[in-house]
Amino acid sequence: RPLTHRPTGVNMAEAKPKTSPKAIKFLFGGLAGLSAGLLRQATYTTTRLGIYTILFEKMTGEDGRPPNFFLKALIGMTAGATGAFVGTPAEVALIRMTADGRLPPDQRRGYSNVFNALARITREEGVATLWRGCVPTMARAVVVNAAQLASYSQSKQALLDSGYFGDDILCHFCASMISGLVTTAASMPVDIVKTRIQNMRMIDGKPEYKNGLEVLVRVVGSEGFFSLWKGFTPYYARLGPHTVLTFIFLEQMNRLYKTYVLDR
Repeated sequence: RPLTHRPTGVNMAEAKPKTSPKAIKFLFGGLAGLSAGLLRQATYTTTRLGIYTILFEKMTGEDGRPPNFFLKALIGMTAGATGAFVGTPAEVALIRMTADGRLPPDQRRGYSNVFNALARITREEGVATLWRGCVPTMARAVVVNAAQLASYSQSKQALLDSGYFGDDILCHFCASMISGLVTTAASMPVDIVKTRIQNMRMIDGKPEYKNGLEVLVRVVGSEGFFSLWKGFTPYYARLGPHTVLTFIFLEQMNRLYKTYVLDR
């Protein structure tokens, strides 16, 4: 009988290609979702807060009296709509990358990072796709920023006028939590519309939804009216701390700039 050569354990180990440890796979995967989130914040949040602060200062009276609530809301709407338009491409990439893991393997897009996503979307679907869902995104931003920015400014002003609070971190924290509650209630229905439109697929050459109104009608018809606020508590648990940190850091940076730059 001819002798057959069996590969030894060493040979088999050498034949198997090396792969990164599981921890590294998780790390790289997390960094790729993080790149989209960071770009979104760098475009959307930077634009909206910058514009709101500029317009708020311009609308403040010579005596230092802040604009009324409705003017604050209008300023918030303007800032939100502008920031949303600038940030929509990163938003589209973020939503697609987040949803990719829930799709069947043959339908996954497999973007490696946000820049790869933006390049492939432009190449494969056209540059206009980067602004798909721009209208509902801007509508959401108008609602969110009118609620968030105006309610924060109004809550802060009310707390200061009460005489129980000074212009400090405690006041900013309480005003931010109130703002987060108002924003959650106002934004959840619009958020559902925006997310479903941006993540929709073409079915037989036609888009899954015609417009945002159809999304709302179908959701309410199939799941009930209060399904628009399904998951209110975890949504607020996410948005509340985000709102608190955003405004506390913004207030502290403005204070430091005033102390060490403007007043010197």
